[in-house]
Amino acid sequence: MKRLVILISGRGSNMQALVEAGLPVVAVLSNRADAAGLAWARARGIGTEVLDHRAYPDRDAFDRALEAAIDRHRPDVVALAGFMRILSAAFVEHYRGRLLNIHPSLLPAFTGLHTHERAIAAGVKCHGATVHLVTAELDHGPIVAQAIVPVRLDDDAERLAARVLRGEHQIYPRAVRWLLEGNLEINEGRVRTRDAQPQHLWADRPAEDL
Repeated sequence: MKRLVILISGRGSNMQALVEAGLPVVAVLSNRADAAGLAWARARGIGTEVLDHRAYPDRDAFDRALEAAIDRHRPDVVALAGFMRILSAAFVEHYRGRLLNIHPSLLPAFTGLHTHERAIAAGVKCHGATVHLVTAELDHGPIVAQAIVPVRLDDDAERLAARVLRGEHQIYPRAVRWLLEGNLEINEGRVRTRDAQPQHLWADRPAEDL
């Protein structure tokens, strides 16, 4: 049976989407003891562990401890779900091809933080979310899937973020399942599904209500 480990720092809404999609989650780890998602996972019988990054002398020491904790669960895939830590190159290399992240923008646009505010300020007509394989360069790994959300004239960051989040909850379980099932191929940095499934979700159709 395939095994999935999820890393969170907060409420873990994308973690919940992965669990509710029936994916084989064997553990949820966090760098914060007060992460609300931990209680949600425990209530569903999923093992949890906390590694407080502040207890380690530097980033590399924390990442080594985190790697050891993850590897005890023998994961096939590790999914970042609002894990608010920049990971070292050595950590990323250890999980090369097995580490996924979801970012609230249509990468390569708006890497980093405050993506919704920046999208509105830039006047873009489409925004969204991206699932990508993690590399050492922040928010720049090969793109696996994207959800595309229109930016409306009356949007503020909160309204836009809510619609993007609903798109995230749809594409992340699909992308994680593809990786678990060996349904992804990477060629010169471009990712495709072996069975030609759509890798984008257009979220501008009223029926999808995103």
